[in-house]
Amino acid sequence: MKQYDVDVAIIGGGPAGLAAALAAVEEGAAKVLIIERNEELGGILQQCIHPGFGLQRFRAELTGPEYAQRFIDMVSQADIDVLLETMVLEITRERQIFAVNSRDGVLSIRPGAVVLAMGCRERTRGALKISGDRPAGVYTAGAAQRYVNIDGYVPGKKVVILGSGDIGLIMARRFALEGASVEAVVEALPYPAGLPRNVIQCLEDFDIPLHLQSTVVGIHGDSRLEAVTIAGVDENWLPIKGTEHRINCDTLLLSVGLIPENELSTQAGVVLDPNTSGPKVNEYLMTSQFLIAIEPGNNFVIADCW
Repeated sequence: MKQYDVDVAIIGGGPAGLAAALAAVEEGAAKVLIIERNEELGGILQQCIHPGFGLQRFRAELTGPEYAQRFIDMVSQADIDVLLETMVLEITRERQIFAVNSRDGVLSIRPGAVVLAMGCRERTRGALKISGDRPAGVYTAGAAQRYVNIDGYVPGKKVVILGSGDIGLIMARRFALEGASVEAVVEALPYPAGLPRNVIQCLEDFDIPLHLQSTVVGIHGDSRLEAVTIAGVDENWLPIKGTEHRINCDTLLLSVGLIPENELSTQAGVVLDPNTSGPKVNEYLMTSQFLIAIEPGNNFVIADCW
């Protein structure tokens, strides 16, 4: 079994993991290791081809891949070790990490400290408990974004988007640019959840309807989605009877929040915070396990990075 002894091991090579690695080097760590399960660093940024990144850090407007590449270049210049296509299997309470990849088989990594930057996953239809049929054509917004921006495949022509967070707004514009008809963006809150600039640039500039204080209550279709039913909601986000109406569509995107990746955290004995669903931390972002920390924007408080 191949073994690594490092000062800091960072699990996750997305934007937070890259920033954490550079910060560790700046603070004097001699051996820093990034462990990433995908074939490239950058995480979600690689599929965010729209501009708007880097305005604060680099004083330049960059696309997601350009922004990621700036950090990847800095990581390379800092001689930070990287393990790509490597899956972490376990973190013990003694901070020993077991991982696996196709090159080396099982790896044992003994770090002085661990930074958790595993990111998050999207809420699916199952988490929302939307009633109705189970046709093809229901996607999370991030999955649809990858289909369009990475795979070059537009998964629908008539689209309804549930959720007005930034990724939902950006995907509304993306589908419009690809020639699809975005029938509606549906939001349970009484105001849009995304940035004001995205509301203007992604909805208003493309005349895309925004239905506030509403939600999807029904999904209809056999082999393919044919329509959804939306309804108004009260102050408790419960559907109001008599407000239902049907929108014909072949695609429904779910942009309804993110869930922290907590499997490794709980495995290591980290106490979770019921308010954030991520690890409970102190003012130094240290978890309940000694020398296991988190990187903000990932397991601590999920921030919409699209």
